[in-house]
Amino acid sequence: MTASLVALIPIMAFAGTGDVAGDASTGPLMRHGPQTATSALAAADLGRSLALTRIALTHDEAPVVAGPIIAAPAAKAVSARRAVAPAPYRLSSPVGTLDDGAYGWAQDELLLTAAQEAPPAAGAMPPTLPTADPAADADAIDADEALIDDRRRPGIEKKLPDRVTQDNPGAVRAPAPEAFPTDEFPVPDRWRIVTSLCPTKNGDKSIYSLYPNLSNVCRSKLDPYHQNILKGDRPLPEGKRPGFLKEDDWFFVANVISDTVVEPRSFPTPVGVQTTSRPDSLDVFGRADSLVLAQTIIAGVALIKGETTYKPPAIEYRLTLAAQVNHVDVNERRILFVEPSRPTQRTDHFVGIQEAFIDYHLGAYDTSRYDFISLRAGIQPMQADFRGFLFQDNQLGIRLFGNRDNNRFQFNIGAFWRLEKDTNSGLNSVVDSPRDDWVFFANAYRQDFPVVGLTSQVSVTYNMNREGGRELKIDDNGFPVRPALLGDLRSREYDVVYLGYAVDGRIGRINLTGQLYGAFGEDRNSFFTSRKADIRSYFGAAEVSYDYDWARFRLQGLFASGDGDPYNDTEAGFDAIFENPIFAGADTSYWIRQVIPFAGGGRAVGINTRNGILNNLRSSKEQGQSNFNNPGTVLLGAGADFDLSSTTRLSANLNHLWFHKTDTLEALRQEGTVPSSIGTDVSAALIWRPNANQNLVFRLSGAVFDPSKGFRDLFTQSGKSDLFYSVLFNAILAY
Repeated sequence: MTASLVALIPIMAFAGTGDVAGDASTGPLMRHGPQTATSALAAADLGRSLALTRIALTHDEAPVVAGPIIAAPAAKAVSARRAVAPAPYRLSSPVGTLDDGAYGWAQDELLLTAAQEAPPAAGAMPPTLPTADPAADADAIDADEALIDDRRRPGIEKKLPDRVTQDNPGAVRAPAPEAFPTDEFPVPDRWRIVTSLCPTKNGDKSIYSLYPNLSNVCRSKLDPYHQNILKGDRPLPEGKRPGFLKEDDWFFVANVISDTVVEPRSFPTPVGVQTTSRPDSLDVFGRADSLVLAQTIIAGVALIKGETTYKPPAIEYRLTLAAQVNHVDVNERRILFVEPSRPTQRTDHFVGIQEAFIDYHLGAYDTSRYDFISLRAGIQPMQADFRGFLFQDNQLGIRLFGNRDNNRFQFNIGAFWRLEKDTNSGLNSVVDSPRDDWVFFANAYRQDFPVVGLTSQVSVTYNMNREGGRELKIDDNGFPVRPALLGDLRSREYDVVYLGYAVDGRIGRINLTGQLYGAFGEDRNSFFTSRKADIRSYFGAAEVSYDYDWARFRLQGLFASGDGDPYNDTEAGFDAIFENPIFAGADTSYWIRQVIPFAGGGRAVGINTRNGILNNLRSSKEQGQSNFNNPGTVLLGAGADFDLSSTTRLSANLNHLWFHKTDTLEALRQEGTVPSSIGTDVSAALIWRPNANQNLVFRLSGAVFDPSKGFRDLFTQSGKSDLFYSVLFNAILAY
C-alpha cells in the first residue's frame, strides 16, 4: 500500500464509521492490500486516538454477539449492520478469498471482554457493550479548538498552570523588580571582564586552547598595537589611581615618537666676505653640498576624565616634551656661525615644551546630539586654515572651541602669545621671555555649504606686533634676526588683519581645496622709507584632484601678491604669520624644504623660509618678523598619488615658480631688471607603512630644482651645475 493510502485510512476511519473496508470510497482500494492495511491500522492503534462513533441499531433487534461473518461480494453485501460495538472496538481482518480471487474481509468483528463473552445467566439481561457518555461528549474539545504542543494558534491562548507560591519564613526579601533593568545589568568594571581571564606571565596558558582569541587582549603594556592601560584603552584601576582622582572614569595616555631625518642637499652657498675655506676661489658662491642629520624624541602624557567615544573629555591635562639632537655639515664658513673662525660643522641639542595645557569641557552647553563647548588654556596646537597657509604652530594661548547643529557648525575663538623659538631645532623655548607678538583669531566652519560635500570656513585673524622698542635680537648662531638686516635696519612694529575664506571637500567626484586671504593693516616703519605704510596684500591657493581607482591626479596653483613699488606708502607683498603648508608636495618639494639665502641684497636673509612656500625675504620663520615688502609668489603645478598597496604610496609633483613683482629685489640688489621666472621643481616621495597604520612610517623623497632666468640672475655660479637637489629620508616610530 502506498504511503498516501496509509495516511488516508485513519482519516476515513475518523470521518466515517471506523470501518474502512466497508466504506464505499476506500473498500476497493483496501481489497488490493489487506494485510498491509491491517498492519498499518494495528500499528497506529487507532482505537486510542479516534473519537468514539456510535452505530445506530434497529429498534426491533436485540444486540447480537456473533462469530465472524464472512464478507460477501460487493453485490451481496449486507445492507444493515447489527454490530453494537463502537467503531474503535471493531477491526476488519482477512478471512478468505472471494469469488473474484480477492481477499475477503470480516465485517465489524467485535472485540469483547471476557465478561461480555460469558453466557448470560437465566433471566438476566443480555450484556451490553460500552457506550459513549453523552456528558463526556459534551465536554470533549472540538478538534478545531485543540492546541498542539509547541505550536501557537492566533486567537487561542493555552491555559496556564496553577500559580506556584512559596512560603519561606525568615528568608531575605528579594529586591524589587525595578532593581533589575530589562535591557542592561550593572557591572563593577566592564573594562576588565575579558582580561580577568588572562593567565599570569609564567602561568598556565592552556586557556588559550579554549579561547584562542583571548591572546589578542592578553598583551604587554608596551605593545602599541593592542589595548593596554598606557594608551588610554582602559581606565585607571582603583588601586593604581592617585587619591585625588575620586571617580572611576580617569584614563592615562602615554605616547612616544621617534623622528629621524637624514637630508643631503645643495643650495647656493655664498662665500663669506672675511674668509673662506678655499682662498684661491674668486666666485661669490662656494660649494653647494651640505648634510643635515636630526633625531627628535617627542614624549607626552595626558590625564583624561570621561569616556570620549561620543563626546570630548570632561577635563584633560596634557604635557608633551621634545628633545632634538641635530648635526649640520657645510662646505663654507659663516654659514653656520657668524664668526669666520668657527668650523663648518655644528652639533646642537635642545629640549622644548610643545604642549602643556588644560582642557575643560563646559558641560552646561551640551546638547542631545553631543554638541559641546570646551575651553583650553596653555601651550597647544593651532591651525588657522585647512592647509596651514597662515598660522600653524604650537603656542601659548587660550582657546574656546566647540560645535553645534549636530557637528555641522564648528567654531574657534582664541588668543595666543607667541613664544620664542630655539634657533637650530625650531622647538619652543620657555627659558626665554615670550615675544611682544600676539595673535587673536576667530573662525567658523559650516559643513555642506555652499553645496553638499563642501565645508566652508570664514576667519578673522589679527596679528599685533610690538617688538619695535626692543633691542636687536641675536640668534644662537650670532646672526641678527629682529629686525632683519634689510633697508634702514630699524626695528619694526605692525598691525595686520587677515580676512579669510576657505573650502575643503568634494563636488561629485572632484576633490577641491581652496583658500583666500586678504591682509590689511599698518606697518609702523617701512624699511625702505622709514615711514608708516599701509598693508594691502592678497593670497589665493587651490588644489583640484580626481580619484581614479588607486590613483589621485592633482592640479594646484598659488598666488601671493608682491610689492610693485617699495618706495610708496603701501606694502603689497603678502606674508604669513607662521606657515607650514601641506600643499604642492609639502616638504618633499625642493622650494618648500630648502632655504635660499638672499646673498648681496641682505645679510642673514633668505628668499624663502624652511618649510615655507612664500618668497617673503625674512630672516627666519621661527624668530623673524613678517615682511610685506617682498616680491610675491606664483606657482602652477600638477601631481599624482598612487596607492601601490595598502602599505605603500608613491607621490610625485611638478611645479613651476615665479616672482609676482621683482621691484623689491631690484631695489635691494641695486641692479636692473630681474626676470620673474624662478625655476621648475620636480619631486617624488615613496611612503611605506609596514603595518598600515601610523606607528611605523618610512619616507624616502627626492627633489631636483632646475633654475630659470630669474634665479640664475640672482645666484649665478660660474663653472658649476645649475641643478640643485634635496634628498630626505624620514623614519617615524610612534607608541
